[in-house]
Amino acid sequence: MTNREPLAVFAFSLLTFGIYGIFWWYWTKQEMNAKGAAIPTLLLILLPFASIYWLWKWSEGVEKTTGGAMSGVAAFFLTWLFGCVGQAIVQDKFNLVGRQAAAGV
Repeated sequence: MTNREPLAVFAFSLLTFGIYGIFWWYWTKQEMNAKGAAIPTLLLILLPFASIYWLWKWSEGVEKTTGGAMSGVAAFFLTWLFGCVGQAIVQDKFNLVGRQAAAGV
């Protein structure tokens, strides 16, 4: 996973009224799919109930990609209820897992 500054994820999402957050979901979806997750197209977020399904599948990808370091349920509720704050927290977990992988832990 790409190392991104969690504070930047939060700030850019806030300053762009969520547009950066949508791009962040797309980038992380692409990276997680490359690592074996099965997350459908981001276009599903345009449909009311399909967006919840998409976020759930994305959250399952978070759990798979982090090796269980962050549960899918936690990722789902963090991003659904807290928006860009939740995205920053998930990004911090991605960074932690990436550092551990780079260190060979």
